[in-house]
Amino acid sequence: MKDFVYYAPTEVVFGEHSEDKTACLVKKYGGNKVLVHYGGGSVKKSGLLDKVCTQLKEAGVDAVLLGGVVPNPRLSLVHQGIDLCRKEGVDFILAVGGGSVIDSAKAIAYGVPYDGDVWDVYLRKYSPDKALPIGCVLTIPAAGSEMSDSSVITNEEGWVKLGYSNNVCRAKFAIMNPCRTFTLPPYQTAAGVTDIMMHTMERYFTQDDEMNLTTELAEALLRTMKESVFPVLENPCDYRHRAQIMWGGSLAHNDLTGCGVTGDWATHEIGHELSGLFNATHGASLAAIWPSWARYVYKENVSRFVRFAVKVMDIPNDYTDPEGTAIKGIEAMERFYHHIGMPINIKELIGREVTDEEIKEMTRKCTRNYTSTQGAFKVLKAEDIEAIYKLARG
Repeated sequence: MKDFVYYAPTEVVFGEHSEDKTACLVKKYGGNKVLVHYGGGSVKKSGLLDKVCTQLKEAGVDAVLLGGVVPNPRLSLVHQGIDLCRKEGVDFILAVGGGSVIDSAKAIAYGVPYDGDVWDVYLRKYSPDKALPIGCVLTIPAAGSEMSDSSVITNEEGWVKLGYSNNVCRAKFAIMNPCRTFTLPPYQTAAGVTDIMMHTMERYFTQDDEMNLTTELAEALLRTMKESVFPVLENPCDYRHRAQIMWGGSLAHNDLTGCGVTGDWATHEIGHELSGLFNATHGASLAAIWPSWARYVYKENVSRFVRFAVKVMDIPNDYTDPEGTAIKGIEAMERFYHHIGMPINIKELIGREVTDEEIKEMTRKCTRNYTSTQGAFKVLKAEDIEAIYKLARG
């Protein structure tokens, strides 16, 4: 078992009318001049943006707005946000939306007090010790950014997608109303559940097997996401199951399922290059890569894949053939992805076969110009990552 520090300081306000507390929470955490950061038209069409802004105004909190966040959030908009915050004297950032909006808000929060380019943070050239405080009103359960220490930003120059984690960017509060997820399209719902499950699986597939309680928590979360996704795909207004998914997204990435173990994260790193190069939906890119990653690495710890097959995917344990049980678990996960409308290879993700040149380019970016490895379950060198891309070709 690994030593660990568990730190989850975000105040969660969960329920049907939770957004009614937005202005109160902003003031509680020192917000007087707020940047309201959001994405596209959904928060406007639903009336949520107007509701939040009206609350802030009635509470005497000044607000400036910056919309336009897109999936795989862009560095250029982060730069705009930093300039706007400095110009307007913003002292708090309120993200209204999903993980991309929250990630963009975190990047802006890093950049406002920093004299250099905020991209330095993601390049690991600068480690911030302060950031503007942020809060969030969550509308898309997926990334878990509302309770995590991480954010991921895409630099349009070269389409490089990088993540960074630091406790100073953790949200002060997260408002979660499952009703706000009723209008999510099926594909976005499925991609979100895939991301939630993968945040758990990146921690679950570990060489550390002494922290059984953490493992049991991870398995319960994975089973619950499997059980809840089908009811909401059939009935988008199923509050009970929408609530399980929304809370699952937070628990999957606040590191509860990573206490005492070393996570892997190779699927995320390999998948980031797919979503960065092809602007693919993040969760879908993970589904397209994981089966090939799993087949490439499972022999490093067959028993872990057997446990996953039996306790998560409901595969009978053939004690005479552990490898066969492990493979059946991977195949069951592929069927699950297909049943919820997710791809299981790159061709299904982008609609065509990826080229050798594109694979080499993604491998180069994934290894930071061949200077780093990825993963911990099996440490992957450039040749391993290239092999996984080729296995995932479709």
